[in-house]
Amino acid sequence: MTLAPGDSFASMLRRAGVSGDDSAQVAALIGQVMPISEIAPGTQMDVVLGRRPDGEAPRPLDKLAFRARFDLELEIARPLIAPAAEGEAPVRAGPLALQRNVIRVDDTPLRLRGQVGSSLYRSMRQAGVPASAVQDYLRALDNQVDLARDVRPSDEFDIIIAYRRAATGERQAGQLLYAGIDRGGKPQTQLLRWGKEGRFYEASGVGEQRRGLLAPVPGAITSGFGMRRHPILGYRRMHEGLDFKASQGTPIVAVSDGRVSAAGRAGGCGIAVRLEHGEGLATRYCHMSRMAVSAGQSVKRGQVIGYVGSTGLSTGPHLHYEMYRGGRVINPASVQFVTRAQLSGTELLDFRRRLIDLKEVEPGAALKDLPPLPTETRAPEREIEKIDSLARARPGRAGLKAG
Repeated sequence: MTLAPGDSFASMLRRAGVSGDDSAQVAALIGQVMPISEIAPGTQMDVVLGRRPDGEAPRPLDKLAFRARFDLELEIARPLIAPAAEGEAPVRAGPLALQRNVIRVDDTPLRLRGQVGSSLYRSMRQAGVPASAVQDYLRALDNQVDLARDVRPSDEFDIIIAYRRAATGERQAGQLLYAGIDRGGKPQTQLLRWGKEGRFYEASGVGEQRRGLLAPVPGAITSGFGMRRHPILGYRRMHEGLDFKASQGTPIVAVSDGRVSAAGRAGGCGIAVRLEHGEGLATRYCHMSRMAVSAGQSVKRGQVIGYVGSTGLSTGPHLHYEMYRGGRVINPASVQFVTRAQLSGTELLDFRRRLIDLKEVEPGAALKDLPPLPTETRAPEREIEKIDSLARARPGRAGLKAG
């Protein structure tokens, strides 16, 4: 029998002819291991009913067996008291008892690599990557790079997904753990799923970056765009940007791809970098302690262009960030951007250890069959199996199997 979606375990047993008393005993025994509600729809049950003790009584449940989890089989049965005659079932009697059969499972992640070629999707599917994992991989990468422009046919994809293989032969693919692109044998893009929210972080520990403009630093906005009293000059004047709270030396990144049109001292703006992003959009980053780019250089979205400081007219370390459209200053808050998460401290160390561990997984290793356990470490034969094997040699009455 199969537990249908929306069906209850008790209803399924009732339709199979299992009595209310036996159903209650079965539920209590299973409840020692797992909640009945956790039995997944689609689970197949082997149900065997015995002979009626008289014409009116319901047939007793002799045996019920099913795969409770990927790593566990449960069997509820009465003790075998007589073997099966030819064409009939064995005879069982006594109270129902629970037998657990723990299935050996290997959790080695599945890692697959290959050349991008003319179609990244087709190349990954041909390499054996599950379709759902390919979609997750493409979505994760698309939040970081321009797949059409930044990924070359000669590049290599590197994907790692959660994967389980049971000693009984079943395979179970899980969520995407790592998405990478290598170029010339070296990592070009490395994204690792991390944290309770399952976000993807770059190998540096910088959080997932969706399409759109990035925040130039991860700090909060402390002063908005518009008229204000200048903290140093002492009179009201236009504040033509946003001030971000950030400590000395915090990396400042390009909010989008662009070209450095100016880099150096800029009066009250201190050490500043201006980027041209195309379509009339430009940004400027002021009060840097030092720059990481020079004029004429092309930069990528998320690339470090300098570091927070307090040069120029500044009361302390922060980032003053400006935006221009068609040469005229505009409110940066009017253009949507997303903030980035930045790992630090022990969490960053744990993140990097996890990345190293995953990158050591052998490509394709999880596709191999599980090797058998050494004889001395194999699980002992189950007691119920011993009884069954001994009873096969003795004649006796037979039960009836529910069809």
